[in-house]
Amino acid sequence: MDQLVRALLLLFLVQLPASFDAPSGDGGGWGLGSSIEDEGECNIEIRDVNSITHTQFIKEYAYAKPVILRGLTDNTKFRFLCSKSNLLREYGGKTVRLSTANTHSYRKVDVQFEEFVKFLLTPQPEDTLGSDTLYFFGDNNFTEWHSLFEEYKAPPFSLPLMLPAYSFGIAGPRTGVPFHWHGSGYSEVIYGRKRWFLYPPDDAPEFHPNHTTLSWVSLSYPNLELHQRPLECTIRPGEVLYFPDRWWHATLNLDTSVFISTFLG
Repeated sequence: MDQLVRALLLLFLVQLPASFDAPSGDGGGWGLGSSIEDEGECNIEIRDVNSITHTQFIKEYAYAKPVILRGLTDNTKFRFLCSKSNLLREYGGKTVRLSTANTHSYRKVDVQFEEFVKFLLTPQPEDTLGSDTLYFFGDNNFTEWHSLFEEYKAPPFSLPLMLPAYSFGIAGPRTGVPFHWHGSGYSEVIYGRKRWFLYPPDDAPEFHPNHTTLSWVSLSYPNLELHQRPLECTIRPGEVLYFPDRWWHATLNLDTSVFISTFLG
């Protein structure tokens, strides 16, 4: 077993409270322990599906700026399938690949999905380095997870000459990925809340690639001048964030979060 995984498992077993069982209900059984209450401000435009057409999306946002879209699709069935009990029953014995949550994701670690959920899906301390944080996102076996992805209804607003690719993830509260950039895409939260911070391509933020988003929010964000502040918002289930190509972005999971991104490329 990878030494980092072993150390995290031992730390978890020492600190595990007796009443750790996650509550059921609207949270899908993922629990709300150690959540962050502060959602921050929201200065990203929000559009309801009835207030925007595909043509307007292309003209106003696709190549220009982020937008939050509400009511695009009905993923009620997908949400049900992503409950903790359902995913453990269907995929508990499957191997998943975890990445370290630093900007360049240097390391990959393979563990059983059940092991990740029970022992590694924990709140992140502020002083933890990104290279010591294991994150389940993107490296999914599409053969084994195909039946789940088949039930997901992706955002219908496509971009010319672009094809969608899904990345599914689950992360503990206070975790996240520090600033990075890539092609355009959508991000939808299935359970929990995810706070986003975004900068345009020509306005790279100051950050340490191995410091976590939680550390940046606690130590750097409060000292930013007004003109240095990012576009930001916290998205909830039923909301989809679109980000254009090459926009810098970082994320912070306020709760244990289940989410899926649709990358366009």
